[in-house]
Amino acid sequence: MRNNKSDHDECIAPLKCVIDIDTLSAPPADQFDLYRSWNANLGDVTLLREKFSSFRARQQIWRLGSLALMALDYRGTGYRRRWSNKKNPLFDHWILSVPLTKPANGGPSICGKLHWHCLAAAYEAEFEDDGALALLLPRDFALSQPADLAIRPEMSALIVDYLQLLHRSLPNRMERDAQHIAVATTTLLAACLAPSRDHLVEAEAPINGVIMARAKKLIAVQLAKRDLTPETLCRDLNISRTRLYRIFESSGGIATYIRRQRLLRTKEILSDNRDRRCISLIAEEWGFMDPSTYSRTFRREFGMTPKEAREAGWLRINRGRRFPQGMLPRA
Repeated sequence: MRNNKSDHDECIAPLKCVIDIDTLSAPPADQFDLYRSWNANLGDVTLLREKFSSFRARQQIWRLGSLALMALDYRGTGYRRRWSNKKNPLFDHWILSVPLTKPANGGPSICGKLHWHCLAAAYEAEFEDDGALALLLPRDFALSQPADLAIRPEMSALIVDYLQLLHRSLPNRMERDAQHIAVATTTLLAACLAPSRDHLVEAEAPINGVIMARAKKLIAVQLAKRDLTPETLCRDLNISRTRLYRIFESSGGIATYIRRQRLLRTKEILSDNRDRRCISLIAEEWGFMDPSTYSRTFRREFGMTPKEAREAGWLRINRGRRFPQGMLPRA
């Protein structure tokens, strides 16, 4: 019988990746066969082009209560493949998967169309992506749903965003979070697959988490724009002002969040000794039109003036150099 200390240690332990396998463990000529073996009890993979001299792939799986999240990363290029479900698979789980493509410029992965199918049903598809995220759900999650269920586009986009958000959050999760994540995930999926007032109310927290992530991404892209306001965010996110304010309430409000992000951006620029523009011009670039107001707001946020932040940043960059008295870099 396990003691209380063991239970406690397990609860506070980081969430483990229960499976983490890479074809690099095999010689190049055997890598594709190793990859095929990973899920041989569920289906079969066929290369639709000539066999490559190597096949780089990594598969990770996290167990989240009765669910599992799988991340696949194909580290080569041009691996066009066909997947076919087995007639009598070992499991009969549902799978929600989204293919990921890495842009040539090295930016964030681009998500493809969400796929929904059951391992126990006939299914075949072709892919040429750079990776995928897949959520495995027990068969009884949606027993009455058809295998070729059509998910409404807006709900499909919500699920895709949620899967990405969930995957990014896993390194910071604990084992004790797994069951809570499973509940939040199934609640959100129920609201997306069978929208109803009750389902949407139950899924409010995870849905708001996705909306906040979308909002933060929009803010990061549009941060320097003068017309970035709560009103434009509401329009772009297709939500009410009341909901936007409620979502950002824990951050002090949406206006406070935007102002803080702009202050952080100016602080970062001020610390760069390659940018020697005057402080007022940098402040104006990020929406602070009055230098006195900017200086007071900056000091209230960071406990120092913009000039002091610039001097501290430059000294940190040039900590290997010594400046004679009175010869500090000029602000």
